[in-house]
Amino acid sequence: MNSSVRPKLRIVVLAAGFSTRLGQAKSLARVRGVSLLASTVRLLAPLSASKIVVVIPRRAARIRAELPGRRALWVENSQRASGLSSSVRRGLAAARHSAAVMLLPVDLAHLKRRDLERLIARWSGARRRVIATRFGGHGGAPLIVPRWLYSRAPPIRGDCGLKELIGGLPPEQLVLVNLSGATHDIDTPRDLERARRRPPPR
Repeated sequence: MNSSVRPKLRIVVLAAGFSTRLGQAKSLARVRGVSLLASTVRLLAPLSASKIVVVIPRRAARIRAELPGRRALWVENSQRASGLSSSVRRGLAAARHSAAVMLLPVDLAHLKRRDLERLIARWSGARRRVIATRFGGHGGAPLIVPRWLYSRAPPIRGDCGLKELIGGLPPEQLVLVNLSGATHDIDTPRDLERARRRPPPR
């Protein structure tokens, strides 16, 4: 991948949710002995020349301890009770000087680096467009949001994240990409157990 692209793209990991259905913080859940947060940042590190922004709850010392010595910019979300959209806003604010932001949740245990490289490659050829993972006919995370869209994020509310926002974009402003590793997130203990039994990604 062209290294000249990387400084212009900032990566934001959303890890401030309550994880009510899972019963524990998703970022601390372990698959093959490694926390989801540590494995996600390890996956992302070669894709960015800048510190990876990680949105976390307030006073989250245990979460911070998962990345000793790693290049992370911690951003606390004191309004996480208002839903995922609050973490999206905090992440975009922290990365506001970048040309684009890649947003993704911390619970995609099957995500592969080549998935994200494919997303970045599409953005490199269409930097004014939103590049999103295809879910049926809709777009979702991981996704790359160009700078012109940052100012439209503050009005979003609740747990919709950016789905509602990008769902209203005209077709010429949105590119959907098939990413096989992004189709299974971890919401429940059963999801976590399945991820633990699955062979490691290659």
